[in-house]
Amino acid sequence: MSDRIFRALFVLYLVAFAIFLFAPLLVMAAAAFNTSRFPTVIPWQGTTLEWFRAMWNDAPMWDALWTSAVIAVAVVVVSLPIGTAAALVLTSLHARARSFAYAVMVSPLLTPGVVIGIATLILWRQVGVGGGLALIVIAQVSFISCYVMLMVVARLQRFDPVQEEAALGLGASRVMVFRRVLLPFLRPALVAAGGLAVLQSIENYNTTLFVRGFETPLTVFIATKVRTGLTPAVNALALVMIAVAVLGAILYEIRRRRASGA
Repeated sequence: MSDRIFRALFVLYLVAFAIFLFAPLLVMAAAAFNTSRFPTVIPWQGTTLEWFRAMWNDAPMWDALWTSAVIAVAVVVVSLPIGTAAALVLTSLHARARSFAYAVMVSPLLTPGVVIGIATLILWRQVGVGGGLALIVIAQVSFISCYVMLMVVARLQRFDPVQEEAALGLGASRVMVFRRVLLPFLRPALVAAGGLAVLQSIENYNTTLFVRGFETPLTVFIATKVRTGLTPAVNALALVMIAVAVLGAILYEIRRRRASGA
């Protein structure tokens, strides 16, 4: 009897958790098909595809999306080497030094984004670097590289150092060991860290707002639209992005299963 109650409560929890996660996305997606000029589903004023056409014709929105994409790519390119190097250094330290270095390296994650944005702007203005794409990348890398470091550290904890010692014993150089042994082992973590870095970069607002200069990433564009007049065209864009992400995940899983089956 107790097992049945536990299973029922567990299923109920899973259902409630799924509703909590996906209900906002469903409401957001449904608003893209409502004829109301404000993103809402209540009251439902009729079904339309007008907002997808409005999304397609909204040049500033696409410019903002392109800006965010460029920033995200740059953040990934810079964050992966920095985070990987930090993880390698961290795992090579002794226990006491590792604890101190770990606290220092993860401190940007505990710092509010507003503080990071203002501090980055003040610091780099002293050397003549004003707001813009470069400063956005610098500000975002300062904390996104910490996510990369944590994911690489987690992967390195499963690495057997004997593999490096064997390669060195066979005459391989340190660079070759890194390229042929360590880097292939870290590839899953690096791919996952790159994906997380893209998401963190695109969705970031607090830090980006202070260092953007005259650039308008997507989050800043949407926030501006909220003040000046938001339309369901933004919902249409979000629905398209979700559909692309889900389709990409499905294709990746199909490819992975075929590769594992082969």
